[in-house]
Amino acid sequence: MRSIWLGAALIVALSGCGLTSTPQASSGKVEVVAAENFWGSIAAQVGGDKVDVTSIIAKPAIDPHDYDPTANDARLIAGAAYVIVNGAGYDAWASKLAAANPVSGRRLLDVSLMAGVQDGGNPHMWYSPDIVGQVIERITADLKHLDAGDAAYFDQQGADYRTSGLKDYHDTIAAIKQKYSGTPVGASESIFAYMAPAIGLDLITPPGYMKAISEGADPSAADKATVDGQVTSGQVKAFVFNSQNSTPDVESVVDKARAARIPVVQITETLSPAGTTFQDWQASQLKALLAALGG
Repeated sequence: MRSIWLGAALIVALSGCGLTSTPQASSGKVEVVAAENFWGSIAAQVGGDKVDVTSIIAKPAIDPHDYDPTANDARLIAGAAYVIVNGAGYDAWASKLAAANPVSGRRLLDVSLMAGVQDGGNPHMWYSPDIVGQVIERITADLKHLDAGDAAYFDQQGADYRTSGLKDYHDTIAAIKQKYSGTPVGASESIFAYMAPAIGLDLITPPGYMKAISEGADPSAADKATVDGQVTSGQVKAFVFNSQNSTPDVESVVDKARAARIPVVQITETLSPAGTTFQDWQASQLKALLAALGG
């Protein structure tokens, strides 16, 4: 509730700013604001030295679900030529701040709208390699629109990022899929639900359990019993959990998995460590999963 009132106050405070033209950075670069650093990292690498990128959620300790935007966040969004939000209810505060301060010529990328994910759907789209690829193409196109004089540069940056920057990421995905396709695994929440099929794994945790944990709700007794049984009986070959959202229920399952000698793999919602790139963060987690499955 606190974030709702604060967001409303910021919208009222800034709605009279009267911005009518696309903001321009004093450096001549395109000013980009991303609500989360996983999208900001991609934008920075596609944009190269022609953009200035600021990510609002930039520390692993911050939970994007419960984030309270500040007046500075509102000013950043109001002054950006390009705003990237995740959408699907994940960062509604960012979309509201952008909508409250319309700017002629600004580009807004709502990843959920681009990917066709509705509010209430799984918002963790940065764990989908397919959606990540779509985002790269969209960012490239939007930057070309905002800075047409550097269109060839952005095309080259986007191509290089897909083929070279993400090579280790895609190679590790391919290795898991080749060696362990069909292997049953478990997960604490829906953050892993996009990646599991992309790497060929059979995620057998009840969807209701993962959704409840992801949304901070209490899973049903039946789903808890199913997850406990899958772990204690060795039905899953690895258990993946979001260390940024470790509830007592999750901790109990993790303890049971370790007691049953089932490998436990930690993943996070945002870049960890904070200064790493999207691809290094994701590849590191995928390699840990590959090792847990047997290498």
